[in-house]
Amino acid sequence: MTIRDLADLLQTSWDTIKNIVKARLEKQVGHPRLKELKRLSIDEIYLGKSKKYRTVVIDLDTGQIVHVAPGKGTEALTKFWRALRLSKAKIQALTMDMSAAYWAAVRENLPDAAIVFDRFHIVKLVNEKIDDLRRAMVNEATGLMKQTIKGIRWLLLMRRDTIDKQKLPKLDDALRLNQPLLQAYLLKETLEILWQQPNRQTMRESLEEWCEQAVRAGVRHLQQLAKTLRTHVTGILNWQEHRINNGRMEGINNKIKTLLRQTYGLRDERYFTLRLYNLHNSRLQLLG
Repeated sequence: MTIRDLADLLQTSWDTIKNIVKARLEKQVGHPRLKELKRLSIDEIYLGKSKKYRTVVIDLDTGQIVHVAPGKGTEALTKFWRALRLSKAKIQALTMDMSAAYWAAVRENLPDAAIVFDRFHIVKLVNEKIDDLRRAMVNEATGLMKQTIKGIRWLLLMRRDTIDKQKLPKLDDALRLNQPLLQAYLLKETLEILWQQPNRQTMRESLEEWCEQAVRAGVRHLQQLAKTLRTHVTGILNWQEHRINNGRMEGINNKIKTLLRQTYGLRDERYFTLRLYNLHNSRLQLLG
């Protein structure tokens, strides 16, 4: 039941029920135990116009949120680093996107931990560059050329094996007539090979070959992408040893959004934080 439903049933106020629940949560999950942490995931989550961004840290082994703070920069992690030092936790690895702010903060505060750049964020970055290229070509193209490029955004970004066969001719016509787009598309499709390599050395070689092809394509968007991946090569290759990603964080993100819809917003910031700390114990569903 929602708090409102329970308050109506007991003929009391929403705040009374909320305070009872808040007191219980404060006792049970108010201070997450950090000593046994070994593998973490860090990400920023957008919660809408009112709450905006939150930086969230989860324990990858249990799925529990162990830190949440407003914002999406290094300041959002300041208290967490202090608590982590006091706990004397021995962090082995962290996964995150390629945010320069998070990267610098982790290197400073956990110099011995391996940073693993999230695979799905890398794929997302590649897709964003391809979409930027497509938009630039749409703006420059005219006539038939422009018609072939417009309306194929999602076809470009989807994996080829997931596209409806009836729509493939439209995609193939656009690629046949637009060489830069074809080069970018082929690179996107071959990127998956990177995580299929049997060891770190072959993964390094595969990544370098991919970047060389991107540079030789002579397309600015692809050259920028190659430069970014080369800058982050160690964090990409660390996946071979640790095999972690932010996939679990995406599930947490969905549960948070469900929580917000179910409770019609949480005005009490501490109560909201406690609900997030307890999220791994909750099975949420939308209630009518």
